[in-house]
Parts: sequence; C-alpha cells; structure tokens
Amino acid sequence: MVKKLLHTRLRVNDLERSVRFYQDALGLTVARRSVSPRGAQVAFLATPGSEEEIELCQLPASPPVQVQPDLMHLAFEVEDLAAFAAELARKGYPLSDGPTLTGSGSTIAFIDAPEGYEVELIQRARRG
Repeated sequence: MVKKLLHTRLRVNDLERSVRFYQDALGLTVARRSVSPRGAQVAFLATPGSEEEIELCQLPASPPVQVQPDLMHLAFEVEDLAAFAAELARKGYPLSDGPTLTGSGSTIAFIDAPEGYEVELIQRARRG
C-alpha cells in the first residue's frame, strides 16, 4: 500500500518562466532545485497547507510541451475568490474561465499556466 502522495510532475518548456508563474500568481515557493540523472532541470514547489509538492521539469532536447485542452489541472483552495482574482488580474494573470457557482455551493474559476496547464481556484461554500 502507498503511504501518501509526495509530488506531481509537470513537464514545462521554460522552467524559469513556469517557476515565476507559480510564485507570482499562487504564492508557491521553491523548496529545492536539482538536475535529474537524465539531465532534466527540476524545481520542486511547496504549497501552503500541504505536504505534497509540484515538480516542474524541463527536459533537454525534448519536443515542446503541448497540453491538450482539459487534459489535467491542479486545484487550489482560496479564501476569497473575488479578491484573489482581482489580485491575479492586477499581476497580469486574468481568469480564463469563471467564476462559476457549483451545485455544492463552492465557487470555482480557472487561470492558465504556461504551456496551457489549467489551474483551478476553489472557494469552498461557507458553512454556517
């Protein structure tokens, strides 16, 4: 049996551009960097409130990453989606979809990361 999820890897075309996006837009921090045995440049990003990390990987001499629409996404909880979206827009990262109220009462929206990876932002329904 597995014990827990450790990280999820996303291959990117430009490691520094992607690291900047996740730092600037979402406030993630670089936990560590390395070069893999295959020569890939790797950055692990720490996410507030989670032990799991996101691994960004740029492989040398590989074909460009072309993410198909709705192939996969990362989802992050935010406290106040409207305020978060306003700050994202101020930084030059407009919402690509939403905000949308879900059947559960949560509100969701999306922004696009480099390479076309989607990032879902979720404000959970207020429980009273």
